[in-house]
Amino acid sequence: MTRRIAMVAACPYPVPQGSQVLLQDTARALHEAGHDVHVVVYGHGIGEADAEFIVHRCPRLPGYRKTSAGPSLMKPLLDAFLVKTLRRMVREHNIEVVHAHNYEGLMVALAARVRPLVYHAHNAMADELPWYFSGQPWARRFGAWLDRTFPKRADHVLAPHRRLADYLVSLGCETARVSVIPPPADVAVFEEPRYADAPAEVLYTGNLDAYQNLELIRAAMDAVRASEPEARLLVATAATDGRRVRADHVVPTPDMAALRDVLARDVLVVCPRVSWSGYPIKILNAMAAGRPVIACRSAAGPITDGIDGLIVPDNEPRALADAILRLRHDRGLREYLGTTARETIRTQHRPALLARRLEHVYAAVCEGKQEA
Repeated sequence: MTRRIAMVAACPYPVPQGSQVLLQDTARALHEAGHDVHVVVYGHGIGEADAEFIVHRCPRLPGYRKTSAGPSLMKPLLDAFLVKTLRRMVREHNIEVVHAHNYEGLMVALAARVRPLVYHAHNAMADELPWYFSGQPWARRFGAWLDRTFPKRADHVLAPHRRLADYLVSLGCETARVSVIPPPADVAVFEEPRYADAPAEVLYTGNLDAYQNLELIRAAMDAVRASEPEARLLVATAATDGRRVRADHVVPTPDMAALRDVLARDVLVVCPRVSWSGYPIKILNAMAAGRPVIACRSAAGPITDGIDGLIVPDNEPRALADAILRLRHDRGLREYLGTTARETIRTQHRPALLARRLEHVYAAVCEGKQEA
C-alpha cells in the first residue's frame, strides 16, 4: 500500500554526516518502494538535495549557515519556523504519517500536533548531551529527563539497535510500540574494493564533534608512529574547520561522491567513538565500500569481531594501535574483512529490507494497531 509520508528533521540538509545520511537513505528507500515521500528540513545545507523526493524547507535565517551538530542560539527560532512548515505541508499534501528523525525532529512534530507520529531515535540524550558540555553532571540529568519525557509521546519508536530500544522501554516507552530497525546502506553506490601490497593508510571519516572521541585516534596514532614514523592518518570530513585535526592530510568531503572517492582507496577505517546509544553511519559506509573497520566496543554497530571488522576495548590507545599495525601490513586480512563486511551490508542492511520493515510500522500506527 502506497503511503504519503512526511519525514521531518530539525537540521540543515543535505549534509554528508550521519543523521542527514540516515534521513536521506531512509527517504530514498521508501521512495524506491513506491511511497510519496516529503522531507521537511531547515532552509540551508551543503550542495543539492536528492531530486528523487520532494524537499520542503523552512525559511532561512540570513547569514546562518551552521551545519555541525550540537546546540545553537538560532536553533529554537529555526525549529519554530519548521513547526509552521510541517503543519502547512501535512495539510496541503494530506500526509498519512509523520516520521520524525532525532530529538529535535520529534519536538517539532509534537509542537505541530501532527499524527500518527513515528519517532526515529538516533541516540539517547543522557549519553550524547554531556559530550557537548564537557561531561557536566547536569547535562546527563537533563538528557535523562528528555529520554523519559518525550520518546513515549510518539505513536511508535524506531531504535537502530536493541540496547537503545531496551533503554527507552526502561524509561516508559511501551514494548509493543518500539521496533529495532538497523539503518540501511547500499553497496551498489560504492566501487568494488581494490587492495595493494603496500601498508594501508589509516582513515577517519565524519564530523569532528566531541562525541566522536578523536583524542583516542590521535593517541593511538602516536603509538603507531613510534614504531612506524611513515604511517599516515587521513581525515575525511565535511567540517570547515578540519585543519585543526592532527592529521597528515585532511580530505574535504562536501558530498557523498567525495566520500566514495576516499573509500575507493586501500585504507583501513577507524571509528574511535565510544558513545553507546547511536549507530555510526560511517561504519556502514565503510563496510559497504568493502573497507575493514576497527571500532570501539561500545559503538561497533553491525561489526562481528574478526568476521567483518575488528573490535577493540573502549578508550585503550595501545589496543587500537596494535589493531592498526596488524591491518596496515596484512593485505589478506584487510581483503577478508572488507569482503565479509560488504556482504553483511548486502544481506542485512539493504534499503529494500528497511522499507518493508517501515511499511509494517506505518500500517500499525495508521490502523491503530501496535503489533510491529
